Amino acid sequence: MKAAVLRVQFYLHGCRSLKEKRRRLSGLRDKFGKQTSIAVCESDAADEHQRAQWSFVACAGSAAVVEQALAEVERYIVSSVDGEVVGMEQEWLI
Repeated sequence: MKAAVLRVQFYLHGCRSLKEKRRRLSGLRDKFGKQTSIAVCESDAADEHQRAQWSFVACAGSAAVVEQALAEVERYIVSSVDGEVVGMEQEWLI
């Protein structure tokens, strides 16, 4: 079993409420929250309007599958999220 976490920090320009923040980032949970090999959560800055951190944990039998799953997350974030990515780090857990 292999597992890795991808942590992504966002800056949401012009975001004025937590409701707007959740709306702008809801696609992440909708897209990846139903996949059996990925767990997703808002992991920091939950009470701040313009900042967010989301973590994605991928688990699979091989490192290649984990890397592929997290690469898909990265591609989606870059192309679809209404916010600026200010940090992204990946860490192997197992």
